[in-house]
Amino acid sequence: MPGGRRQTFLAERVQTGQEPGLATVKVQAAGGARVQVTVGGLLLVQRHALCFVLRRGDRRAPRRVRPCVHVRHLLLILRGSTRFRVSLPTQTPKGTALECVKLAIDVGYRHFDGALVYFNEHEVGQAIREKIADGSVRRQDIFYCGKLWNTFHSPELVRPALERTLEALKLDYLDLYIVELPIAFKPGNDFYPKDGDGNYIYHHTDLCATWEALEACKDAGLVKSLGVSNFNRRQLELLLNKPGLRHKPVSNQVECHPYFTQPKLLEFCRQHDIVIVGYCPLGSSRDASWVNVKCPPLLEDELLVSIGKKYNKSSAQVALRFNVQRGVVVIPKSFSPERIKHNFHIFDFSLTEEEMKAIEALNKNIRFVELLMWSDHPEYPFHDEY
Repeated sequence: MPGGRRQTFLAERVQTGQEPGLATVKVQAAGGARVQVTVGGLLLVQRHALCFVLRRGDRRAPRRVRPCVHVRHLLLILRGSTRFRVSLPTQTPKGTALECVKLAIDVGYRHFDGALVYFNEHEVGQAIREKIADGSVRRQDIFYCGKLWNTFHSPELVRPALERTLEALKLDYLDLYIVELPIAFKPGNDFYPKDGDGNYIYHHTDLCATWEALEACKDAGLVKSLGVSNFNRRQLELLLNKPGLRHKPVSNQVECHPYFTQPKLLEFCRQHDIVIVGYCPLGSSRDASWVNVKCPPLLEDELLVSIGKKYNKSSAQVALRFNVQRGVVVIPKSFSPERIKHNFHIFDFSLTEEEMKAIEALNKNIRFVELLMWSDHPEYPFHDEY
């Protein structure tokens, strides 16, 4: 590329780079000549063809990206830009989402994780629209993930549920829509249906049928990409092996942190170009009503604290950097302005290979979020090893 002239290449494959926080992209140039470009960020995709526009010797993320596969949003946006590798969960106290999201956009967040069951999507949508109106961002700069709740798994309810989210947000489309849990509840107005004895009322719905309804939503232009959450390997394979599959799941949102590193599930998802999005990346609250309090507080871990002192970072920032550096998108929950800012400032340092291995060794294979109240459901995902 003489004189730095821009050319378009088709990526042949992507592999992990040697330098922490970088990936090496092999692309096919015109005439069959190969060039090698290092791109900032953890882009650990294989097999998918991706089209980049790059300058010769550019070691940063592409200034412009032209996707040639449907997984653009997850594989390029989430892994190709620091702004999308940390997401703000919008499950905040009532009446606080509007200001939290506006602040997060000002800080630099562009990825927002929401759900109908959070009952605040109208606030989130208002915040996004206000920041678009004042020129801070464009709609295409924002990546919004919505979730299909358990009472809407029946195929005929999938699109109405998605449209309900779009109406609340007042947006034309979602960037990602995921099945929040593989567990289906009885359809109805009650999001947590129970019988007279206080037992949850389940509903048998074929996950593949639910997925086909989601595929139809994507075909209709209501959502850019589809994904899942809390799915184990068996449940992922059920979808991946579905006859006539048109749109594969491009993400799996699961609990992931130094005490629960999910190595086998992470490797399986990498093999299938599925992005792991990690919730509870800082551990969780100590609310015994739904959290496993047998596991010690993550952020008090001596190793994380000591590594943090080395880089003048907190244990929370070290825990987040650990996941981001191994290709996991993180969604640290916070509605404190200072914490929202704090959690985003993890891109000015890198952990060494030895530090990464030491943190990986902290794994205890213990979940903070076990969801034991639904453990008798036939599709409860956590009975399996991974």
